[in-house]
Amino acid sequence: MAKGLNAGGKIKKKRKKDRWKDAWFKRKMLRLKEKSDPLRGAHQAKAIVLEKGEVEAKQPNSAKRKIAKVQLIKNGKKISVFIPGNNATKFIAEHDEVIIQNIGGTKGRAKGDIPGIRWQIIKVNDQSLDSLLRGKIEKGRR
Repeated sequence: MAKGLNAGGKIKKKRKKDRWKDAWFKRKMLRLKEKSDPLRGAHQAKAIVLEKGEVEAKQPNSAKRKIAKVQLIKNGKKISVFIPGNNATKFIAEHDEVIIQNIGGTKGRAKGDIPGIRWQIIKVNDQSLDSLLRGKIEKGRR
């Protein structure tokens, strides 16, 4: 470690160089998250529903989690999204326009016992999925 007068410059230079050894700093500076993310760094995105399905939960849980395969409008990528809520699948039909957002697992990964699914549906045809589930609004026609 540098000591004495004029050592500040050397310490500053070493700190700048050593930051690149930190994986999270490197990911941030090279924008690796944005490049690999289908949403390209955006919080939400519009998509078209291609099909609905189910995925088995990871051990030790035993359940069928409802999912939908969607195609993003902005870049045409196909991803799987989680459909939150009890009986929410009946409000979502094929070819519906949905808005998706990140589920919010640790470090942008899958959350809980749903394997490999990092997004969830929040709106269907510009109507909140939560409001549809609670019966506050009816599903509109497109």
